[in-house]
Amino acid sequence: MSHNYSPWPLIFLVIISVVHINVASGAKPSQSEILLEFKNSLRNVTALGSWNTSTTPCGGSPGGWVGVICINGDVWGLQLEGMGLMGTIDMDTLAKLPHLRGISFMNNHFDGAIPKIKKLSALKSVFLSNNQFSGEIEDDAFSGMVSLKKVHLAHNKFSGGVPESLALLPRILELRLEGNHFKGQIPEFRATQLQSFNISNNNLEGPIPESLRKMELTSFSGNKNLCGAPLGSCPRPKKPTTLMMVVVGIVVALALSAIIVAFILLRCSKCQTTLVQVETPPSKVTCRELDKVKLQESNTESGKKVEQGKLYYLRNDENKCDLKDLLKASAEILGSGYFGSSYKAVLVNGSSVVVKRFRHMNNVGKEEFQEHMRRLGRLNHPNLLPFVAYYYREEEKLLVTDFIDNGSLAIHLHGNHARDQPRLDWATRLKIIKGIAKGLAYLYTELPTLIAPHSHLKSSNVLLSKSFTPLLTDYGLVPLINQEIAQALMVAYKSPEYKQHGRITKKTDVWSFGTLILEILTGKFPTQNLQQGQASDTDLASWVNSVSQEEWEDEVFDKEMGGTTNSKWEMVKLLKIGLACCEGDVGKRWDMKEAVEKIEELKEKDSEDDFYSSYASEMESPSRQLSDEPSFS
Repeated sequence: MSHNYSPWPLIFLVIISVVHINVASGAKPSQSEILLEFKNSLRNVTALGSWNTSTTPCGGSPGGWVGVICINGDVWGLQLEGMGLMGTIDMDTLAKLPHLRGISFMNNHFDGAIPKIKKLSALKSVFLSNNQFSGEIEDDAFSGMVSLKKVHLAHNKFSGGVPESLALLPRILELRLEGNHFKGQIPEFRATQLQSFNISNNNLEGPIPESLRKMELTSFSGNKNLCGAPLGSCPRPKKPTTLMMVVVGIVVALALSAIIVAFILLRCSKCQTTLVQVETPPSKVTCRELDKVKLQESNTESGKKVEQGKLYYLRNDENKCDLKDLLKASAEILGSGYFGSSYKAVLVNGSSVVVKRFRHMNNVGKEEFQEHMRRLGRLNHPNLLPFVAYYYREEEKLLVTDFIDNGSLAIHLHGNHARDQPRLDWATRLKIIKGIAKGLAYLYTELPTLIAPHSHLKSSNVLLSKSFTPLLTDYGLVPLINQEIAQALMVAYKSPEYKQHGRITKKTDVWSFGTLILEILTGKFPTQNLQQGQASDTDLASWVNSVSQEEWEDEVFDKEMGGTTNSKWEMVKLLKIGLACCEGDVGKRWDMKEAVEKIEELKEKDSEDDFYSSYASEMESPSRQLSDEPSFS
């Protein structure tokens, strides 16, 4: 007797079981799955034969995968060298490995643009030498990689300038860039502990930065236009041919165009006893210093008489000087920003001034410019750095402010610190934030018609006096900046609605203030990728919100700030104020007045009521542990 048997019920049960198993295993892929996915992005993978499902990456001999380095069962490094590999280095896939700290793909056949290295923000070592990578490296390619110690990009075909973000890496120990096609100047390196550095056989030019002059001569050979120690001295600039050549004098080895230099000379027409500050681009925290040179005046440009400029003073000063005095001053370039450059000039009487030369104000008429500058000149507040004088020329504008030798907040938060220079403690940071709040409140009262009374708020635009009183700079300039440029570049800390619509409003000022508060409390760069081991463009506020409040003390607050024993809840209050200013929903975001009022209520130390009310409101979330393995070698 035959039976009519159908296999479909059994097949159905098998499918259900497989689905159940996949769901039960969780959405998070295993290390094996991640590495096999990464392998699929490569070509010519014969050498990776051991990468298969019959073994595990960290199984140990004989089960481990070739080139995979593990620590305590976690994939910590990939050392895939000399394997003839080609294809794409898939950073998005590698970012799924939370413990990955080192990658080496040296001596392979990879080509095209450099991979998006900064998606692996926790890396300590990157080795890509001896491949066929080409093209320019974006200036921010290494932004936020605060743990990076070793970068080897030698013997590829990279072109363009050396990315500034490399020079800003705080822990860099080894940097190998030899045998490429890099051009332009070598940026000033912030790190002082460089042990191995080689940039030979490129197309670089100009003076070797002060921070690199102790390196071996062979580190710079093969760049015929480099000069300065340990190479030969830089040639003296030709005698300036224009007042504007003043600036050219400053940038001797750079041989800037005569016109630009001449402009700078005119712009350098300031003369007050002490003046302004450095402007630094948003992705940078330190300023570049070039060799001091003598500013000289000349009265011709291209054979034509150049009109002597006039400095317009915005306040009464006993030590006023004219353009001639300024042109006789020793000067140095402090830095370059999106809108122009900053120069410090030391006058004959020994006083120092800083001139900011702005490039993008040429759509503003003279009367409109002068009226607005007089309006800014009438402002008077202890937390504003006053504008002292200005120079107007149709194609160029100069603003003069007091020089503050204690530097910017950005430098104190993120720069190198001398041994005798104390870090910013909690009391000092609270003082700075309160001072910034008072300065902003004053601007909002005195400049109510501006779409954003500051509009360019960032840590490098906050100077600190010797007593650490904050002084806001670059405020109130939106009406003078060419609007197409202002909308695109003025805002350093970009709110969600600004990213979407590109419009500056008072609420973008509030977002910037909130981000600045978080930057001061965490000690982190607002633009860095804060999700360790993950590829995302998470802003500082989103990162803080991703950490449970009970972990803020260990994970969020800057350890160098101290003060958590007696001030924890006041610090928590301030952090929450920063988050309220960074609310993604503009309608829910605090306005400046509310934020300032709440900040005024803060104290240096907790009260008993603070302890109980704050403790009761703490949220819960799983803790995260950040590993601190030795650097990949």
